[in-house]
Amino acid sequence: MSVETLEAPQTEAQVVPTKNQKLIDWVNTQAALCRPDRVVWCDGTDEEFTQMCDVLVENGTAVRLNEALRPNSILCRSEPDDVARVEHRTFICSEKADDAGPTNNWRAPAEMKAILRGQFDGCMQGRTMYVVPFSMGPIGSPIAHIGVELTDSPYVVANMKIMTRMGQRVLDSLGDDGVFVPCLHSVGKPLEPGEEDVSWPDDIANEYITHFPETREIISYGSGYGGNALLGKKCFALRIASVMARDDGWLAEHMLILGITNPQGEKKYIAAAFPSQCGKTNLAMMLPTLPGWKVETVGDDIAWMKWGADGRLYAINPEAGFFGVAPGTSPESNPNAIDSITENTIFTNVAETPDGDVWWEGLTPEKPRELISWLGRAWTPESATPAAHANSRFTVPAEQCPVIDENWQNPDGVPISAILFGGRRPSTVPLVRRALSWEHGVFIGSTVASETTAAASGEVGQVRRDPFAMLPFCGYHMADYFAHWLSMNNDNTHQVPPIYSVNWFRKDADGKFLWPGYGDNSRVLAWIFDNAGGADNAYQTPIGLLPKTGTLNTEGLSLQDGALGELLKVDTEAWKREAKLIRKWYQTFGARLPQALSDQLDALQERLVIADYEKTHSA
Repeated sequence: MSVETLEAPQTEAQVVPTKNQKLIDWVNTQAALCRPDRVVWCDGTDEEFTQMCDVLVENGTAVRLNEALRPNSILCRSEPDDVARVEHRTFICSEKADDAGPTNNWRAPAEMKAILRGQFDGCMQGRTMYVVPFSMGPIGSPIAHIGVELTDSPYVVANMKIMTRMGQRVLDSLGDDGVFVPCLHSVGKPLEPGEEDVSWPDDIANEYITHFPETREIISYGSGYGGNALLGKKCFALRIASVMARDDGWLAEHMLILGITNPQGEKKYIAAAFPSQCGKTNLAMMLPTLPGWKVETVGDDIAWMKWGADGRLYAINPEAGFFGVAPGTSPESNPNAIDSITENTIFTNVAETPDGDVWWEGLTPEKPRELISWLGRAWTPESATPAAHANSRFTVPAEQCPVIDENWQNPDGVPISAILFGGRRPSTVPLVRRALSWEHGVFIGSTVASETTAAASGEVGQVRRDPFAMLPFCGYHMADYFAHWLSMNNDNTHQVPPIYSVNWFRKDADGKFLWPGYGDNSRVLAWIFDNAGGADNAYQTPIGLLPKTGTLNTEGLSLQDGALGELLKVDTEAWKREAKLIRKWYQTFGARLPQALSDQLDALQERLVIADYEKTHSA
């Protein structure tokens, strides 16, 4: 968006800490449009973070928590209508509608920028525009990329300090002519002279989260929360980065990265994609129950992977912090997450205890007798509403995780030995299987799904696809995204890692989980570790390679009788039904679906028919 006639406000102390003229011109142009009272270039220091937290407390957005219980931490409360990402207000503004694809909302760039120009005109009046230079990934890493966010929200500045490498050192790395992704954000509530501010300013009625793939721009208006406002997160690290990755031959993925070490001291790194509510963060920070095994965290949400000189995929966590969902996080489900958030943490929309600490559903077995809810109201166990919002969050530096991997800041990344896809499937999908090939693995990734339950929607077993766990985050046509994944195996100099499917959520006839999950998932990781290393521990089935009898370590587990057999069962009739659902799903993409995936589906159906025939005639 350009403005020709308005004069930009001066920066604080009239000091611009960079000689990058393209950046300076862009900041001045947007300041002229938004008309803030002042422009402040953020330096990323701890002192600045403290100042931002003080501003949030003074504005009534946050309260400081008990310093003895939760040092250097605050609790923020948003407006009840600004609590999560809003997909129907999120747009991919590619030049052609076809390039956004059927799974994205599309608007023409010119049309959207005309709307946004009206929204941003004077939107920061009475406020400060903060210039937030940030690096996604270790500064200077060949896998990392730089962005600059302009925002009028001190909440965003404080969170970006934790979630990214932010401040002057990024400007130094950018240099005089470095390339950056421009990210413009406003809460959309200008202040008239003398007007009193509200504790959580927003303009949700006119919210827009927009992405311009061809020009690599992000513009977000109206929301102050999470991925709508922290533009380095889903907006840059996935939607725009996925386009960059397609164009330049790498991968930007909604994946955790973990390091796993066996009792002999051998270490491998695994990347894994899971839809929401499938235990992603728990897996990234797992405490293994399998003796002698160790899991360490590189990242819990996003992975950027590029080819190394040795032909392997190397991954970085582009983020510097965790923006974790609080409800359900407990010493039992994720003790390492609990140990991470003891200090230096921003909590959002959780409950406050009488002694100035935090609480949320699932944190403790028993509910406290009294709390202040996320709505700022008195709460007791008899209250009709939850104490914490279901999407309440904690923002914490990754370096505070007690099992953070020693290489999590390695600018060269870590070598990926296996890629996992998982979903919440009570039936059909086995506990673990290896793809028959890279193409079969992409087929598995393209059909990732979770099944609804009666509690969720009233319809049991409805399959909802979330391919590669990227459905809300792919910045271009998803069929082209599938094709990009397939293309990663086209170069003979590259060594693609094996792909696996996992499913912790298979249930018995009574609806009870067959697999204990959590730390016992290390048993599945151990099988994958050995298999990826060349162990002869799998046999072929129509749907992939499954563990041979006795190769999945279940020693010490109290499984139901027959549970392991059910967990690893390949029900050909169920898979025939699954194949029909997949074919219907693939119709979403029309002629743009890669032929290789149609071929994989045909091959699956053929293998199922052959398996049935062999079973029938084996006698």
